[in-house]
Amino acid sequence: MDKKYCTAIVLAAGSGKRMGTKTHKQYLLIGGKPVLYYSLRAFQDSELIDEIILVTGDGEEEYCRETIVEKCDMTKVSRIIPGGKERYESVWKGLQETKGTGCVFIHDGARPFVDDEMIRRAYACVCEHRACVAGMPAKDTIKVVDKDGVVVDTPDRSRLWIVQTPQVFENELIFRAYEMLISNGITAVTDDAMVVEKMLGFPVRMFEGSYENIKITTPEDLETAEAFLRK
Repeated sequence: MDKKYCTAIVLAAGSGKRMGTKTHKQYLLIGGKPVLYYSLRAFQDSELIDEIILVTGDGEEEYCRETIVEKCDMTKVSRIIPGGKERYESVWKGLQETKGTGCVFIHDGARPFVDDEMIRRAYACVCEHRACVAGMPAKDTIKVVDKDGVVVDTPDRSRLWIVQTPQVFENELIFRAYEMLISNGITAVTDDAMVVEKMLGFPVRMFEGSYENIKITTPEDLETAEAFLRK
């Protein structure tokens, strides 16, 4: 089977309000390098990835180009574009820059620990199932609560997964789902799989990510990331 053309859309447009710093979380340093550097490097070094589209905050394009992309020789980054106010808007802008063929890896730039093995698992999964998402089985019991914090349900933990990125799809499939989302003015979506599920009713397959594939959101996450790097 011929290899599919693979585009990675790396999202780095978030403001990171929960981090409590003036510097956006994707530009904070771990191991002496910006958080964003690590996911870009993983896709840059992967034999499966042909192209990277970097979606940044509005006005941050040149900063990313000069301080990360060019400085670190990220030659696969073909475009650096401004994102939207919400994640789904940034994804849609990125999708409109793709070639429309092959498959698309959508990844949060604040998740620095994506690696080549995970990318390979994602590629194998999308080739077979057309829509797939990285994740790991939940370790803890999860409670559903009402608006007052009262427990109303305890789901079966054996069927619960923690969702991560990359989320990987056939290009035509994810583009069509987002096109429908935007045209219908729907905004209540939290990840790309949800767009495919709601708009197309298409089944999304989970594949194994990593418990270390954390998203940098709070100062505690930075400390954890530093520990992972030292290990």
